[in-house]
Amino acid sequence: MTVSSFKTIPAPHEIARHLAVSRRDFLRSTAGLALGTALMGGSPFVHGEAASKKRKVIVITFGGGARDQETFAPEGQENIPYMLHELAPQSSFFTQVMNQGILGHYVATASLATGVYETLNNFSAVPPEHPTVFEYFRKDLNRPSSSAWVVAPSNGFNRIGESEYRSYGPGLGAKVILPKHLLSAATSKAPADYNHLLRDNYETPLYTPQIGGGEFELQQMESILKLSVDDFKTHARTVSSPDELSVYIAKRLMKQESPNLLWITMHDIDIAHSGAYSLYIDAIRRTDRLCAELWKAVQAEPEYAGNTTMFILPDFGRDADEDAGGNGFQHHRTGDPASRTTWMMALGTGVRQGTVYDRPVQSIDLVPTLGAIMGFSPKLSQGKPIHELL
Repeated sequence: MTVSSFKTIPAPHEIARHLAVSRRDFLRSTAGLALGTALMGGSPFVHGEAASKKRKVIVITFGGGARDQETFAPEGQENIPYMLHELAPQSSFFTQVMNQGILGHYVATASLATGVYETLNNFSAVPPEHPTVFEYFRKDLNRPSSSAWVVAPSNGFNRIGESEYRSYGPGLGAKVILPKHLLSAATSKAPADYNHLLRDNYETPLYTPQIGGGEFELQQMESILKLSVDDFKTHARTVSSPDELSVYIAKRLMKQESPNLLWITMHDIDIAHSGAYSLYIDAIRRTDRLCAELWKAVQAEPEYAGNTTMFILPDFGRDADEDAGGNGFQHHRTGDPASRTTWMMALGTGVRQGTVYDRPVQSIDLVPTLGAIMGFSPKLSQGKPIHELL
C-alpha cells in the first residue's frame, strides 16, 4: 500500500471549525445574517442602576442536543422554521460554542449555570459544586427569591437552583419548578392519563431521583402562579409533551412573578435515546415552536417587552453518523466534535440583530456574560464574557 492511499483524519478542532463555517454559511444564505467581527462596535446595552433593575434575562437550554443535519443544515431546515426565519434574523448567532465537559444533561446544565465544568455524577441528586448564576445574581444585587426561577422537565434537576458552596448556597439560589413532579403529585390516584408526560429520563429509564432541595411544591401553585390544581391537570391533558407543560408554567411565572432571571430547560429531544428517529424529529420541531412561543410571550408581557435578552443554546450535541464509536442521532457518548460543537442564539435588548459569529467560545462563557449584562460578578466562574454581547 502506498503512502498516498492513506487518508488524513482531520483533527477535532478542524472538524469543529468546519461545523462552525458550515453553520455560518448556511445562516448567511438562508436567514440573511451578516458576518460579525470582533472589531464591530459594542452592543447597545444601557448600563446604570435603573436599567439594571428592570433588565430581564431568559435562558433556554436546548436540552437533548440536535445535530446539524436535522437543524442548521440545508437538509434540516424544514425542522426549525421558527428559529431560522423568525428568531435567527433578530439574533446574534454564535456558530462555535464548545463544551469541554461531561456530556450528561444534568451535569452539563449545571456547568452552564455555574460557568465551571462540573464533575458531579450526572445521575446523582446533588447540587452543583460551584455557585450558580442565580446565587451570584441574588447575592451581589441583593435580589429577593422571587427574582430567579428555574423550570426544568426532569425531576433530576431539582438541585440545579443553588449550590452548597460556602458563602453562597442554601437560601440564595433560584426557586425550582418541576412540572412533572407537580403533575405526579396532583394525579397520584389516576396517573395513567398522564404517563406520556411523566417519564423522567430517556437515557436511563430506571433512574428515579430523590426530590428535595427547596423546589416548588403543589400547594404553592395557586398562591404564586394563580393556577388551581384542577386547571393545571386540565391543561396537562391537552399537551403532548413535558416541554409544552414546562412552557405553560414558565408563561404563568412570567405573568405572576416577573422574575429578572428565568432559566428553562427543554428536554423532549432526548427521546432520541429510544432509537425512534421520527420522535426525535418531532421533538426538534416542537422545541423550535416552543422557543418562538416564549419569545412571543416576552413581547406580550409589559414587564418583559423591550428590556429582555433571551439566550437559546444546547447543552451539547449528539454523535455523528460517521463516528464508529457512536450510534448516530441516538446518543451523545463519543465526545466527538459533533457532540461538543454547538451554537448559541442571543436576541432582544442589547443584541446586534442579524449577525453571525464563528469564532470559538465555550459554554461556560455564558455565566460571566450574564454577569456583565446584569451587573453581578461571578467570581468563581472559569469562563470569559463574550465581548460581542457587551
